[in-house]
Amino acid sequence: MTKREAAILAGLIVVLAAVFLLSLALGSTAVPLGRVMMALAGRSPERDAATIIVETIRLPRSLTAILAGASLGVAGLQMQTLFRNPLADPFALGVTSGASLGVALVVLGSGYGPAAVGDALGVRGDALVIAAAIAGAAAVLGLVLMVSVRIQNPTTVLILGLMFGYAVSAVVTVLVGASQPERLPQWVQWGLGSFSGVTWQRLRLFGPVSLAGVLIAASTTKQLNALLLGENYARSMGVAVKGVRVLTMLGASILGAVVTAFCGPISFLGIAVPHLCRGLLGTSDHRVLVPAVVMMGGVLALLAQIVSLSPGSAGVLPLNAVTSLMGAPVVAVVLLRSRRGALAG
Repeated sequence: MTKREAAILAGLIVVLAAVFLLSLALGSTAVPLGRVMMALAGRSPERDAATIIVETIRLPRSLTAILAGASLGVAGLQMQTLFRNPLADPFALGVTSGASLGVALVVLGSGYGPAAVGDALGVRGDALVIAAAIAGAAAVLGLVLMVSVRIQNPTTVLILGLMFGYAVSAVVTVLVGASQPERLPQWVQWGLGSFSGVTWQRLRLFGPVSLAGVLIAASTTKQLNALLLGENYARSMGVAVKGVRVLTMLGASILGAVVTAFCGPISFLGIAVPHLCRGLLGTSDHRVLVPAVVMMGGVLALLAQIVSLSPGSAGVLPLNAVTSLMGAPVVAVVLLRSRRGALAG
């Protein structure tokens, strides 16, 4: 790691800490930063309103945003490397749709809303939702991976991934349409995306599963670096390509699915975060990119959360609308750069 890369990573840590504190202070009711620091340090008076707001509402919500942003960013980085496609991410390749199908089968069959399953059934309910989401995500991603082995064109693979995702989404729509009308408002609310539905109890499961997915990515950085130069080169370096594929697919499925299960289908963060980190660091080395993506994902998710909550007002914007506005320009720049490269070639 160069001095420049180390300085950038240190700067990302500072920015993440600053935005984290800002997310605890801003909301429908502003809390001074001094009160926030006292609440975090446990020095606030008992039954203090500011302390209750920070500890019971904003702190779990902000931790959820960091974990979700980091998870989606790492999953996007893994998929872009695995499929050698700059536009690959959990949303584009159908992972989010597969996870949504798993969630739909559980929640619409149980009679509870997506956030209410854990409240009604406890940790077992949340574990069931996560397992179903991971199974659905892995099934769709496995299908895309099988196709990618036979089709070398990255654009074709991406289009097929989108088609698989649309097909699975159609199945979810049919399930939702056939369900009882009183369940639809909760499902629609879940589909808009939110970090607010994860309580301290649910965070005990969401946190470890997310961290497990990130650790899987961190354990394969050398292998992913070899894959950047092609599978033949990776094999010549002694990399077990099939094993790395399966492990990467498992990690990306876990990360994309757990975020979808708890926070809804969050779009664009998975594709935008890796590109922002590559541009900032000027490298494709996963040993540097993985920690950078974790922090950058947390920063962007927190910023999206702050904007969606419309500080100073009682209104709440759909989180997916905010992340789309943040991520769409990044995708546009990637496409324009690819087009210029093709013309220059």
